[in-house]
Amino acid sequence: MTNLEKAYHIYELMGEGKLLEAFDMYYHDDVVKVEGNGDVVEGKAANREFQVQWLESLEEIHDAGITAASEDPNNGKVLMESWIDASFKGGGRMKIEEVEVQTWEDDKITHIRFYYDSAKMGG
Repeated sequence: MTNLEKAYHIYELMGEGKLLEAFDMYYHDDVVKVEGNGDVVEGKAANREFQVQWLESLEEIHDAGITAASEDPNNGKVLMESWIDASFKGGGRMKIEEVEVQTWEDDKITHIRFYYDSAKMGG
């Protein structure tokens, strides 16, 4: 399976409500995540806790999708452009559009960076 296929599989699992399973399957123990506002989260445990908190903040996912994807297999890079229309507990409904750049090594994501307009998300 190519890295791009694995990235699509992550989104497939997310659509089935299995975000944490996808995370456990595809993220490296030493993964580093950089959010659109510049915040950095290091390590699988800290990033998993971030995912748990994000899931707990959700009230409902109305729809989501991938608008574009690309892979640079020589450098282990996958780019995904996606969106989600969700309602958050106490925060209302919003559509989040983002691009993520994943770096893959040995079938795991070792680095992931998100690009989005953080001003639209209160941060």
